[in-house]
Amino acid sequence: MRETLAASLSHVVSKPYRLYMAKQKNRRPSAPAGPTPFEESRDELFQHIIRCGVIGAEPEHVQEWFNETMRYLEERYPELSTEQLGELRVLGSRFAQPPKERKTADPDAASAA
Repeated sequence: MRETLAASLSHVVSKPYRLYMAKQKNRRPSAPAGPTPFEESRDELFQHIIRCGVIGAEPEHVQEWFNETMRYLEERYPELSTEQLGELRVLGSRFAQPPKERKTADPDAASAA
């Protein structure tokens, strides 16, 4: 019994720092998770908006295009809920809006200051 106790404590005597240090865990990076169906459908919607030239189109054409595209996405991604499809529509509508024009400062006002 004494020999087994001495053998089990031999690492403590030879390496006393082990008493104070936590055991090192094997920390391998986990495999990156793939995109969710919502993320895939969002990215696909944005790509379609860019490819189809929706930005800057007439509002009635944009509405018609969105109705058709949302039906397509609903069929392509049946795992999306109605709420997620609505969120996609909102994100797509915001993405399709033309960029806001910047207000340029009046050069006379800038020189007067």
